[in-house]
Amino acid sequence: MRIAVLASGRGSNLGALIDAQRGGNLPVHIVGVFSDKPSAPALALARESNIPTAHLDPRDFAQRLAFDLAAFATIAKWKPELIVLAGFMRILDPRAFEPWLGRIINIHPSLLPKYPGLHTHRRVLAAGDRQHGASVHFVTAELDGGPVLAQVMVDVRRGDTEQGLAERLLPREHALIVACVDQLARHRLHWSNEGIRMDGQPLACPLVLADDGTLGTRA
Repeated sequence: MRIAVLASGRGSNLGALIDAQRGGNLPVHIVGVFSDKPSAPALALARESNIPTAHLDPRDFAQRLAFDLAAFATIAKWKPELIVLAGFMRILDPRAFEPWLGRIINIHPSLLPKYPGLHTHRRVLAAGDRQHGASVHFVTAELDGGPVLAQVMVDVRRGDTEQGLAERLLPREHALIVACVDQLARHRLHWSNEGIRMDGQPLACPLVLADDGTLGTRA
């Protein structure tokens, strides 16, 4: 499957996808990486792996929609079958990605529908939650509100800090995005008008990432 990745920062989830592709464990071809930050480390990471890159500066556009339309026009030139938002820190105008509905996913560091938006680790600690995690969901008009494909959970420990919790979750995020892209690339998971389907059957609730990196149903 041809995939394009959008990232604004260091690109650690992109790195996980590149490593899985390079290791022969992910049936994808990363056809391009796009960023809204010309100095994003994710772009350098892609170039090191000989992956085409592109960036646009939002400040060059009078309106958000104009930037978003230009961004997706750029991405479309790579002819991806799936778009992966991996740390892309912009709210996208639904009119720009409407042609991609069902073919665009995002990874978010919370157990959605809890804590959409920013500062999720801080909010989990402030609420006294016992579990935290990450979710991969299809992108829709609602911020972090699209149908959730799969999640991974980590326990919140006594004395956890925001940074420590984030660092402990990150490798599980990497495994989650790789597992979800893998199942989409193998056409086991897909979007439908009736919701997410797996192997042709409706997915009643998000899949859960096991310790061995596989996705399964909740116990």
